[in-house]
Amino acid sequence: MLTRKQSELLRYIHERLKETGVPPSFDEMKDALDLRSKSGIHRLIMALEERGFIRRLPNRARALEILRLPETTTPAAPRSGRFAPSVIEGNLGKSRPIVAGDLSEANQNVAVPVMGRIAAGTPISALQSRSHSISLPPDLLSNGEHYALEVRGDSMIEAGILDGDTVVIKKQDSADSGDIVVALIDDEEATLKRLRKKGASIALEAANPAYETRIFGPDRVRIQGRLVSLVRKY
Repeated sequence: MLTRKQSELLRYIHERLKETGVPPSFDEMKDALDLRSKSGIHRLIMALEERGFIRRLPNRARALEILRLPETTTPAAPRSGRFAPSVIEGNLGKSRPIVAGDLSEANQNVAVPVMGRIAAGTPISALQSRSHSISLPPDLLSNGEHYALEVRGDSMIEAGILDGDTVVIKKQDSADSGDIVVALIDDEEATLKRLRKKGASIALEAANPAYETRIFGPDRVRIQGRLVSLVRKY
Protein backbone atom coordinates (compact mmCIF):
# COMPACT_ATOMS: atom_id res chain seq x y z
CA MET A 1 0.00 0.00 0.00
CA LEU A 2 1.21 3.48 -0.84
CA THR A 3 0.05 6.63 0.86
CA ARG A 4 -1.08 9.56 -1.26
CA LYS A 5 2.24 11.37 -0.79
CA GLN A 6 4.24 8.22 -1.65
CA SER A 7 2.18 7.79 -4.83
CA GLU A 8 2.63 11.46 -5.76
CA LEU A 9 6.38 11.27 -5.25
CA LEU A 10 6.74 8.03 -7.22
CA ARG A 11 4.73 9.47 -10.12
CA TYR A 12 6.75 12.70 -10.06
CA ILE A 13 10.10 10.84 -10.14
CA HIS A 14 8.83 8.61 -12.95
CA GLU A 15 7.69 11.59 -15.04
CA ARG A 16 10.97 13.46 -14.53
CA LEU A 17 12.99 10.40 -15.54
CA LYS A 18 10.92 10.05 -18.72
CA GLU A 19 11.30 13.74 -19.56
CA THR A 20 14.96 14.37 -18.72
CA GLY A 21 16.55 11.00 -17.89
CA VAL A 22 17.74 12.50 -14.59
CA PRO A 23 15.98 12.06 -11.21
CA PRO A 24 14.83 15.25 -9.50
CA SER A 25 16.76 16.67 -6.58
CA PHE A 26 15.40 16.52 -3.02
CA ASP A 27 14.69 20.26 -3.24
CA GLU A 28 12.70 19.76 -6.43
CA MET A 29 10.78 16.87 -4.88
CA LYS A 30 10.08 18.93 -1.76
CA ASP A 31 8.69 21.79 -3.84
CA ALA A 32 6.66 19.49 -6.08
CA LEU A 33 4.95 17.85 -3.09
CA ASP A 34 4.65 21.13 -1.17
CA LEU A 35 6.50 19.77 1.88
CA ARG A 36 8.19 21.96 4.45
CA SER A 37 11.51 20.13 4.62
CA LYS A 38 13.68 17.61 2.80
CA SER A 39 13.42 15.24 5.78
CA GLY A 40 9.88 14.44 4.69
CA ILE A 41 11.16 13.51 1.21
CA HIS A 42 13.84 11.33 2.78
CA ARG A 43 11.18 9.38 4.71
CA LEU A 44 9.07 8.95 1.57
CA ILE A 45 12.09 7.73 -0.43
CA MET A 46 12.93 5.21 2.29
CA ALA A 47 9.34 3.97 2.35
CA LEU A 48 9.25 3.55 -1.45
CA GLU A 49 12.57 1.70 -1.35
CA GLU A 50 11.40 -0.62 1.44
CA ARG A 51 8.26 -1.45 -0.58
CA GLY A 52 10.26 -2.29 -3.69
CA PHE A 53 9.12 0.58 -5.93
CA ILE A 54 12.47 2.32 -6.29
CA ARG A 55 16.16 1.61 -5.80
CA ARG A 56 18.88 4.04 -4.79
CA LEU A 57 22.08 3.40 -6.72
CA PRO A 58 25.22 3.54 -4.55
CA ASN A 59 28.02 6.05 -5.04
CA ARG A 60 25.99 8.17 -7.42
CA ALA A 61 24.37 11.48 -6.48
CA ARG A 62 20.64 11.78 -7.19
CA ALA A 63 20.64 8.21 -8.56
CA LEU A 64 17.19 6.66 -8.33
CA GLU A 65 15.80 3.82 -10.38
CA ILE A 66 12.08 3.04 -10.72
CA LEU A 67 11.59 -0.70 -10.27
CA ARG A 68 7.83 -0.83 -10.65
CA LEU A 69 4.72 1.33 -10.56
CA PRO A 70 1.51 0.61 -8.66
CA GLU A 71 -1.42 -0.69 -10.69
CA THR A 72 -3.33 2.49 -9.88
CA THR A 73 -2.13 6.03 -9.26
CA THR A 74 -4.32 6.34 -6.17
CA PRO A 75 -3.39 4.74 -2.84
CA ALA A 76 -4.42 1.13 -2.50
CA ALA A 77 -7.00 0.15 0.11
CA PRO A 78 -5.49 -0.44 3.57
CA ARG A 79 -5.01 -4.00 4.74
CA SER A 80 -7.65 -5.59 6.89
CA GLY A 81 -7.68 -4.19 10.40
CA ARG A 82 -6.30 -0.81 9.39
CA PHE A 83 -8.18 2.46 9.25
CA ALA A 84 -9.70 3.19 5.84
CA PRO A 85 -10.67 6.86 6.08
CA SER A 86 -13.99 8.12 4.82
CA VAL A 87 -12.90 11.40 3.25
CA ILE A 88 -14.69 14.57 2.30
CA GLU A 89 -12.58 16.52 -0.20
CA GLY A 90 -13.50 20.18 -0.18
CA ASN A 91 -13.22 23.22 2.06
CA LEU A 92 -14.73 21.98 5.32
CA GLY A 93 -18.32 22.72 4.44
CA LYS A 94 -17.85 26.44 3.62
CA SER A 95 -19.22 25.65 0.18
CA ARG A 96 -20.56 22.47 -1.33
CA PRO A 97 -17.76 19.90 -0.95
CA ILE A 98 -16.81 17.14 -3.33
CA VAL A 99 -17.70 13.90 -1.57
CA ALA A 100 -17.17 10.28 -2.48
CA GLY A 101 -20.73 9.00 -2.76
CA ASP A 102 -24.06 10.78 -2.69
CA LEU A 103 -24.47 13.78 -0.37
CA SER A 104 -27.69 14.61 1.41
CA GLU A 105 -29.09 18.10 1.22
CA ALA A 106 -27.36 20.64 3.47
CA ASN A 107 -30.26 20.75 5.91
CA GLN A 108 -29.79 17.02 6.56
CA ASN A 109 -26.15 17.43 7.51
CA VAL A 110 -24.98 17.33 11.12
CA ALA A 111 -23.02 20.15 12.79
CA VAL A 112 -19.89 18.75 14.47
CA PRO A 113 -17.86 21.01 16.80
CA VAL A 114 -14.17 21.51 16.07
CA MET A 115 -12.24 21.37 19.34
CA GLY A 116 -8.88 22.76 18.26
CA ARG A 117 -5.82 20.83 17.09
CA ILE A 118 -4.49 17.32 17.71
CA ALA A 119 -0.89 16.20 17.24
CA ALA A 120 -0.04 13.44 14.81
CA GLY A 121 3.58 13.70 15.86
CA THR A 122 4.94 15.14 19.08
CA PRO A 123 2.03 15.50 21.52
CA ILE A 124 0.65 18.98 22.06
CA SER A 125 -1.37 20.45 24.90
CA ALA A 126 -4.72 18.92 25.82
CA LEU A 127 -7.83 19.53 23.74
CA GLN A 128 -8.90 23.14 23.44
CA SER A 129 -12.36 24.62 23.68
CA ARG A 130 -14.73 24.64 20.74
CA SER A 131 -13.60 26.99 17.97
CA HIS A 132 -16.20 26.46 15.25
CA SER A 133 -18.34 23.73 13.66
CA ILE A 134 -18.28 21.83 10.38
CA SER A 135 -21.27 20.37 8.60
CA LEU A 136 -21.02 16.66 7.76
CA PRO A 137 -23.33 14.15 6.10
CA PRO A 138 -24.69 11.53 8.55
CA ASP A 139 -22.96 8.72 6.61
CA LEU A 140 -19.60 9.90 7.97
CA LEU A 141 -20.78 9.57 11.57
CA SER A 142 -21.71 6.66 13.80
CA ASN A 143 -24.10 6.55 16.74
CA GLY A 144 -23.24 8.76 19.68
CA GLU A 145 -21.54 12.13 20.22
CA HIS A 146 -18.81 13.37 17.88
CA TYR A 147 -16.26 16.17 17.67
CA ALA A 148 -13.56 17.15 15.18
CA LEU A 149 -9.88 18.09 15.49
CA GLU A 150 -7.38 19.63 13.08
CA VAL A 151 -4.35 17.39 12.55
CA ARG A 152 -0.83 18.74 12.94
CA GLY A 153 2.12 16.50 12.08
CA ASP A 154 2.93 13.51 9.89
CA SER A 155 3.13 10.56 12.28
CA MET A 156 -0.04 8.95 10.87
CA ILE A 157 0.60 9.36 7.13
CA GLU A 158 0.72 5.62 6.44
CA ALA A 159 -2.81 5.35 7.85
CA GLY A 160 -3.93 7.94 5.29
CA ILE A 161 -4.02 10.85 7.78
CA LEU A 162 -2.09 13.90 6.62
CA ASP A 163 -1.00 17.17 8.18
CA GLY A 164 -3.88 19.61 7.74
CA ASP A 165 -6.65 17.00 7.70
CA THR A 166 -9.59 17.33 10.07
CA VAL A 167 -10.36 14.09 11.90
CA VAL A 168 -13.85 13.22 13.10
CA ILE A 169 -13.84 11.51 16.49
CA LYS A 170 -16.57 9.52 18.24
CA LYS A 171 -16.48 10.48 21.90
CA GLN A 172 -15.79 7.41 24.06
CA ASP A 173 -13.50 6.47 26.93
CA SER A 174 -12.46 3.02 25.73
CA ALA A 175 -11.27 1.45 22.47
CA ASP A 176 -10.08 -1.84 21.04
CA SER A 177 -6.46 -2.65 20.31
CA GLY A 178 -5.74 -1.47 16.77
CA ASP A 179 -8.16 1.48 16.86
CA ILE A 180 -6.87 4.97 16.07
CA VAL A 181 -7.70 7.09 19.08
CA VAL A 182 -7.34 10.47 20.70
CA ALA A 183 -5.23 9.75 23.78
CA LEU A 184 -4.67 12.13 26.66
CA ILE A 185 -1.31 11.52 28.34
CA ASP A 186 -0.86 12.53 31.99
CA ASP A 187 -3.90 14.85 31.58
CA GLU A 188 -1.61 17.27 29.72
CA GLU A 189 -0.77 16.04 26.22
CA ALA A 190 -3.19 14.99 23.49
CA THR A 191 -2.14 12.90 20.52
CA LEU A 192 -3.67 10.89 17.67
CA LYS A 193 -2.20 7.39 17.54
CA ARG A 194 -3.06 3.73 17.05
CA LEU A 195 -3.84 2.02 20.35
CA ARG A 196 -2.08 -1.24 21.20
CA LYS A 197 -2.74 -3.06 24.45
CA LYS A 198 0.32 -4.91 25.71
CA GLY A 199 -0.58 -6.70 28.92
CA ALA A 200 -1.12 -4.07 31.58
CA SER A 201 0.60 -1.41 29.45
CA ILE A 202 -0.74 0.82 26.70
CA ALA A 203 1.26 1.48 23.55
CA LEU A 204 0.57 4.50 21.32
CA GLU A 205 1.79 3.56 17.87
CA ALA A 206 2.55 5.92 14.99
CA ALA A 207 1.91 5.08 11.32
CA ASN A 208 5.25 6.48 10.21
CA PRO A 209 8.58 4.66 10.75
CA ALA A 210 10.23 7.94 11.70
CA TYR A 211 8.35 7.93 15.02
CA GLU A 212 8.83 5.52 17.91
CA THR A 213 6.02 3.71 19.68
CA ARG A 214 5.47 5.14 23.18
CA ILE A 215 4.48 2.80 26.01
CA PHE A 216 2.72 3.93 29.19
CA GLY A 217 1.16 2.49 32.30
CA PRO A 218 -2.65 2.35 32.16
CA ASP A 219 -3.01 5.14 34.73
CA ARG A 220 -1.19 7.61 32.47
CA VAL A 221 -3.42 7.39 29.39
CA ARG A 222 -7.09 8.27 29.02
CA ILE A 223 -8.95 7.57 25.79
CA GLN A 224 -10.91 10.60 24.58
CA GLY A 225 -12.46 9.08 21.47
CA ARG A 226 -12.06 6.89 18.40
CA LEU A 227 -11.45 8.01 14.82
CA VAL A 228 -14.39 7.41 12.48
CA SER A 229 -13.69 9.62 9.42
CA LEU A 230 -11.76 12.61 8.20
CA VAL A 231 -12.14 15.75 6.11
CA ARG A 232 -9.42 16.84 3.70
CA LYS A 233 -9.05 20.43 2.45
CA TYR A 234 -7.43 21.15 -0.94
